[in-house]
Amino acid sequence: MLTAYAIVLGALGLGACASSGAYTSRANKAHPASGHRVEVGGYGTHVLEAGKAGPPVLMIHGASANAREFTWTLAPRLEQDFRVLMADRPGHGHSQRPPRADMLGVQAAQMAGVLEQLAPGEKAVVVGHSFGGAVALRLALDRPELVKGLVLLAPVTHDWGGDGHAWYNRFASSRLFGPAFSQVVPLVGPAQVGAGIGGVFDPAPAPEGYYEKSGIGLLFRPPSFRANARDVRVLDRELAAQSKRYGDLSVPITVFSGSKDTVITPAKHTARLKKQVDIDLVILAEEGHMPHHRHGEDVARAIRHLASLPESR
Repeated sequence: MLTAYAIVLGALGLGACASSGAYTSRANKAHPASGHRVEVGGYGTHVLEAGKAGPPVLMIHGASANAREFTWTLAPRLEQDFRVLMADRPGHGHSQRPPRADMLGVQAAQMAGVLEQLAPGEKAVVVGHSFGGAVALRLALDRPELVKGLVLLAPVTHDWGGDGHAWYNRFASSRLFGPAFSQVVPLVGPAQVGAGIGGVFDPAPAPEGYYEKSGIGLLFRPPSFRANARDVRVLDRELAAQSKRYGDLSVPITVFSGSKDTVITPAKHTARLKKQVDIDLVILAEEGHMPHHRHGEDVARAIRHLASLPESR
């Protein structure tokens, strides 16, 4: 009997692997690696670029996303006057994943390498959305000589005292079950994502075509899904340590926070950051976790302002 079960489970696993492989091929074809490949510490980081000249702006995406998040929201507003660099975080989009990449310091080091190679000798305005806000903060802490200012969009900044993550991230991040579980994700994940997108934007409406325009389908490739799960599973612990350093931040910071963000609680993140650091806080009424969509011009204006500031505040 046990042998029969093993045969059945093995057959199901092989079928899932074949299906996930086909899904991965389709997703990569639909959203190809069309940007620069920057080698940082022996691992490739994929960077999309808009604009050919001007001060550099580095954009770092959040969880479950990739660099395409900014290609149709913020980049078109800035590409005439700036060189916009939109990087896939380690293991996301088309970036490779170094060892220990669930640590914010490792992710920040990859972003630092992007700036050193694509904007050598220049300071960048760094934009971070959600999880990307935590990476942007770490970049400013570890490599302040590369950062002229930060624009944080609904950022995750502090530990919130618990796991708080979806059950599927617990399975996907498991070293024991994760590889097998992630093979099933392409079979069910894309069909379930609609409600999740609505929740991220709530109370604002989700833009038409968001899934395709932002390349969200890349998330459900098994390695990317596991990378995302491992990132968010350790984030609480990582931020507990990182937030103790915020008093050392020396760059100007502008934060956009949706008053009705249901993905993160602003009182546990943005409000605590404001107590530690002198920030320009923009609270957006009737806005959720994606302020750069409905308020893209306001965000672009803040980027322009920080870029125009003299080196010392």
